Amino acid sequence: MKINKNKLKSIRPVKSVLALAASALISAAPVQAEMDKRSFCVWDAVGANGPLYNLMKSSKTAAMKWGVDLELRAYTDEKIASEDFKAGQCDAVLITDVRVREFNTFSGSIGALGAIQSKKEMRMILDTLSQPKAAKLLKNGKYEIAGILPAGAVYLFARDRTIDTVGELQGKKIATFDYDNAAMHMVRHVGASIVGSSTANFAGKFNNGSVDIAYAPAVAYEPLELHKGIGDTGGVFSYKVAQLTFQVVIDSTKFPEGFGQNFRTYAASKYDEAFQMIAEAEATIENDLWVSPKASEVDGYGEMFRSVRIGLRDEGVYSPKMLTLMRKVRCSQAPSNAECIEKTE
Repeated sequence: MKINKNKLKSIRPVKSVLALAASALISAAPVQAEMDKRSFCVWDAVGANGPLYNLMKSSKTAAMKWGVDLELRAYTDEKIASEDFKAGQCDAVLITDVRVREFNTFSGSIGALGAIQSKKEMRMILDTLSQPKAAKLLKNGKYEIAGILPAGAVYLFARDRTIDTVGELQGKKIATFDYDNAAMHMVRHVGASIVGSSTANFAGKFNNGSVDIAYAPAVAYEPLELHKGIGDTGGVFSYKVAQLTFQVVIDSTKFPEGFGQNFRTYAASKYDEAFQMIAEAEATIENDLWVSPKASEVDGYGEMFRSVRIGLRDEGVYSPKMLTLMRKVRCSQAPSNAECIEKTE
């Protein structure tokens, strides 16, 4: 039988493509069968429609490349999310750095009072911690910090905009997270009254007038309707009390080797998106609501916060290593500051 060579040439590429496709299907099957299914409990005050939850959706696709099928679950109560994680009902959880302290004091100290005052300083800290050489500091027993995202500066939201000094906080009722030793210490330090609260209810207390002041990053302003508490007489004190972060904590015994570092690298790819979200949130606060601190008192605030940080370090609330790292970052930007010469923190 005579073979048509031109026809044979056209058939060979088709066969090659089919062979490659079949090979791909065969090799892909074991990967799917072996893929670990793990639950990822994400706290977002707004829930599954919130910006934080939406930011984490893409982590599911990324995790599949590392052999893990993440099942995202939305939580509106941070305490429940954290407790479910501790109880083993979640294999990974996204919570604020305040809650993270019980799992890792080092990364949980990023939000130390007054320690970071600029986006540039925060970016330097985050870039440092996303590197493989920092991995050992992000592990504590079975718990591992698998990603850190900036949430923005924490500001004081007040029902009375005439409050523009720390001294005027005396006697005021402040919605204070009762699981945050640092916040309670600071509220007592300025002579204000603690009204025990949580991320689930502080906004309601501020909005209905149960407290005079609440503290939060700008990303909480619109979702939690803090404008209701501010009303016609309130304002936002523009001094950066702290920098909040959202952190992913995993039970490393339930994930493949290297998953934590892979996720940290993934989180680092989201920094720009997170900083943009922060900038947009701050822009939603009307210009006339911002209350600037008196220039003559700003240096005093810095010294007050430094003193408080050192005291909390000595009490074991803050990590000495993290405070030292943040001081080095601050001093890289302002080497003439007294703390940079004395190296007191």
